[in-house]
Parts: sequence; structure tokens; C-alpha cells
Amino acid sequence: MDAVDRRIIDVLRADGRITNADLAEKVGLSPSSCLRRVRLLEEDGTIRGYAALINDREAVSDTVVIVQISLERQTDEYLRRFEKAASQCPDIRECYLMTGVSDYLLRVSVPDAASYERIHTDVLSRLPGVARIQSSFAIRAVIKPPDL
Repeated sequence: MDAVDRRIIDVLRADGRITNADLAEKVGLSPSSCLRRVRLLEEDGTIRGYAALINDREAVSDTVVIVQISLERQTDEYLRRFEKAASQCPDIRECYLMTGVSDYLLRVSVPDAASYERIHTDVLSRLPGVARIQSSFAIRAVIKPPDL
């Protein structure tokens, strides 16, 4: 990936619906060269897709819960099993393998506390290898990436 590819990605992050002609102009390429580069970035998995960014205030007002998970063991098998199971839960919006006190940090998005209680009981506590769950409810977002 070179500087032009990075500029293409930056422009697409800001406006995923930009026309190829406008994108090409912004990054200093011909439209055909720009389209070729975008297709290569899509084919190699750098660009995984395009999404609509929803204004939470106008749509569903979800409750964000930050969850720290500690596993019984930190072996490759335990990590793989946990990650596979966690990736199948649509309420888990983000999952990070961490250093420090907990093994994983999750961002869970739910309509309300009762919904989180159900997810905690029916999903999180049943994920493979979970030894401890610590949950914190977000009061409000102060800084939030545009894609979340």
C-alpha cells in the first residue's frame, strides 16, 4: 500500500458514496486508474465493505456497555474458541484482545439494562472459557469514531 492508496482510503472513510470521478480528482488519478486501485483494495480485503452511518439520536438510542472478560486460561485454543463464539453474537459490536488485567474488552450495544442482563446471562457467561465478567454502563459518548 502506497501513499495514493492511503489517500483513497482516507477519502472513502469520509465519504463512502463519493463518485469514482470525484475520488480520482481528490487523489490525483485518472478515473480508470482510481477505479483499478479501489478494486484492488477491495479484492485484497483492505476495503471490506461500505456502510451507512446512522445518527444514534435520530435512530435507536442504544445503551453501550463496556465489558471486560477474563478467561480461565490464555492458551491459543481458549482464545480461538472464545473469539469464534463472540463473533457470532450480533450484540457484541467490538471485541479486542487486550494486555493487562482482562483478556478481552467488548463493546456491547443493547436497548436497555434488562436486555444486557439477558445477554450477560444467556451469552457472555456461556462463552467458552470465561472466568470473570466485569461490566460498565456508558453514561454518554464524549469522543466517538464516525463508524460506531
